[in-house]
Amino acid sequence: MTDATTMIETEYEAGFGDYFALLKPRVMSLVVFTAFAGLMVAPVEMHPLVAFCAILFIAVGGGASGALNMWWDADIDAKMRRTAKRPIPAGKVTGDEALAIGLALSGFSVVMLGLATNWLAAAILAFTIFFYAVVYSMWLKRSTPQNIVIGGAAGAFPPLIGWVAATGQVSVEALLMFGLIFMWTPPHFWALALFLKKDYDTAGVPMLTVTHGRKVTRAHILVYTLLLAPVALWLGFTQVGGPVYLAVAVLANGWFVKGAIDIFRRTEEVAEADGYATEKAFFKFSLLYLFLHFGALMVDQGLRTAGVL
Repeated sequence: MTDATTMIETEYEAGFGDYFALLKPRVMSLVVFTAFAGLMVAPVEMHPLVAFCAILFIAVGGGASGALNMWWDADIDAKMRRTAKRPIPAGKVTGDEALAIGLALSGFSVVMLGLATNWLAAAILAFTIFFYAVVYSMWLKRSTPQNIVIGGAAGAFPPLIGWVAATGQVSVEALLMFGLIFMWTPPHFWALALFLKKDYDTAGVPMLTVTHGRKVTRAHILVYTLLLAPVALWLGFTQVGGPVYLAVAVLANGWFVKGAIDIFRRTEEVAEADGYATEKAFFKFSLLYLFLHFGALMVDQGLRTAGVL
């Protein structure tokens, strides 16, 4: 691998937006939303200020993970069209700056979350940052086609951290929220990999599409989607579920399974001919999938609080 910390010589003076981009704000928005949902549906009351601080520090921890990932992956980011404009390969921020920001925010977020809520939540946040930056970015991503399967755990922790920040303990509900994101991650990213195979091939990242081909990837998308559906439905029968969530889960997972079946049945000739339209539609819906589920959880919680349920 090329030394990802090599500084890119440039006369460009970085601004706040360039440094903020290191934190992967789009990913951070999902971290914030799912962590907030985990915190809000927990069966305890939190002071609004404490809840705000908890979400803020979880978000900062997620941003720290993004900065460390960009520092390490600068060499392959430069080779992929999807990531070539990120701050480091674009020459806007140096690798050393990204590393310093990532480490500083990591320490700050963990300590502050522990002080604001409890040290179990802080420990899980610390493990999440370590898992994403070291286990996934430095090890799995470049060594195995199962990178996104195992590495997906990093993105599944936020609702669990939110729940633990509120309750101080792990429960079945928290584990199911974790499982929902964990099982969603492979079909989400493999759908993207189907129409961006050349990018991963050029960068030398052993995504499943590169190592085993698109046909095998299509089969894996179907399998993981079928495994995801019961996890999503099971969550609806716990104390955090309700009629709104169950209705959303049935409809969303029905569409998701149908989309996975459609992808599985397609040949490469058909997919290439229509520009991977089905795969792109599946990927776009996958972006909405988690927001629908976690949003429905909060709607049911709101109805319970109002005495409707």
